[in-house]
Amino acid sequence: MALASPYPDVEIPNLSVPEFVLAAGRERPDAPALIDGLKGDVITHGQLAGYVDRVAANLHARGLRKGDVVAVFCPNTQWFPVVFHGIAAAGCVMSPINSLYTPDEIAFQLKDSGAKILITISMFLDRATAAAEKAPLDEIVVLDGAEGHANLFDLLGADAPSVQVEIDQANDLVTLPYSSGTTGLPKGVMLTHRNLVANVAQCLPLLKTGADERIIAVLPFFHIYGLTVLMNQGLALGGTVVTLPRFELEDFLRTIQEYKITRAFVAPPILLALAKHPLVDKYDLSSLESILSGAAPLDEQLAHAVEQRLRKGAGSGVTVAQGYGMTELSPVSHTTPDPDAMPPGVTVDVPKGSVGFAIPNTECRLIDPSTGEDAAPGERGELWVRGPQVMKGYLNNPEATAATVDAEGWLHTGDVAVVDDNGIYTVVDRVKELIKYKGYQVAPAELEAVLINHPEIADAAVIGVPDKESGEELPKAFVVRAMGSELSEESVMDFMAEKVAPHKKIRFVEFIDEVPKSSAGKILRKELKARP
Repeated sequence: MALASPYPDVEIPNLSVPEFVLAAGRERPDAPALIDGLKGDVITHGQLAGYVDRVAANLHARGLRKGDVVAVFCPNTQWFPVVFHGIAAAGCVMSPINSLYTPDEIAFQLKDSGAKILITISMFLDRATAAAEKAPLDEIVVLDGAEGHANLFDLLGADAPSVQVEIDQANDLVTLPYSSGTTGLPKGVMLTHRNLVANVAQCLPLLKTGADERIIAVLPFFHIYGLTVLMNQGLALGGTVVTLPRFELEDFLRTIQEYKITRAFVAPPILLALAKHPLVDKYDLSSLESILSGAAPLDEQLAHAVEQRLRKGAGSGVTVAQGYGMTELSPVSHTTPDPDAMPPGVTVDVPKGSVGFAIPNTECRLIDPSTGEDAAPGERGELWVRGPQVMKGYLNNPEATAATVDAEGWLHTGDVAVVDDNGIYTVVDRVKELIKYKGYQVAPAELEAVLINHPEIADAAVIGVPDKESGEELPKAFVVRAMGSELSEESVMDFMAEKVAPHKKIRFVEFIDEVPKSSAGKILRKELKARP
């Protein structure tokens, strides 16, 4: 049985992402749109629109055309939104690359996406160059400058004529982030202009906010959560987005105090710091009105602890809550509304451990994994989602697409949830095998593929094991040594640390005689998890 959102449907404008997101800012061109939280540099809404026009024009002047992929390998800066919207306005597709990726991981994404240009910064140039040797590009642009490379000023040049590209909102891609989906190796998630426009439009009714909003953007824009919820939603409000390149607690707290941040979108590790670190008491965080957690499950007690500490210290009415989504959902399907934006007729408080309500224009089903039928009322089931935010599919991978989005348009999330009589959802478990660490998806299959390339490893399996401190999971490898090998735990972890990004590193190693597998060759992870 399909369960509709308790919110009325919203109209989804037939606009490109830049047309929709930048519209509110055009009404207040002199107001700050983007602030560099470390340097204090400001880009106004008027300047943002002008810069976006220039980037689009100069990309066309460099020979890029509609549908071409531009990879962006860059931390959060005030120029990231300029580059993203410039790429989108040119009719091109932005593929964001994780700032922590190794050259091998970057090269995989460049090759798989078919990227023609890579935009990066000088600090990342060594990895970018190494990746480009394995996956050749037309050009590497270095925003802050490097000898032999074009830079930001070349993208903002005045000579190139402005371009107007006809966008088919429902079908033309605007971004191509990479996700492991419910299982397996990373895949390009094809998100259209309509997907991203819809998701911002769907979320706005759950926020009681406006142009005075100041959002701190510390979660990375290369992650769809940061791209849609922090960057595009903040700009669509006509508000101010204050960027930080990475999470450093003192910078985070200082930025909230200095810029009077009103809203923070975070992941659970940041809330853990807010709950426990003594440094928090040294800063005035009274401007904060809302903290919303996503990307990984939020512990209810942790949410209460942060609320109580910040309210006690600042006398503010800050609320801490969480939402739910995935890259394939652009990313939001469920979230907790502001206290004065509850659905019609609902008066109960939303429990901290829940993910709130399905957003407008969104239908859900809960399916009993054992029967494939709709779960009985009040019973848990795999969460299926249908709505305009559901991805177009996985790039060049119709089999994986069909396994995730069925013929009726239902996206099978792989997460197990329960819903109460008020339409409030709580995610209680995972069907899928992904490990979630600090908001990142870690695919066991990807790590296993790296492990078995070690000459002294005969076989390997990876699972997530609970981390009591963060409430998340850490990757653990079960390794079968090759004949005659005396491989140590430390050498396995050192090997992986050189091959993968920090959040994918193996944290524990256990040597076993044989990896348990089914007759079809599938690793029996339940048996590994059950080991003492």
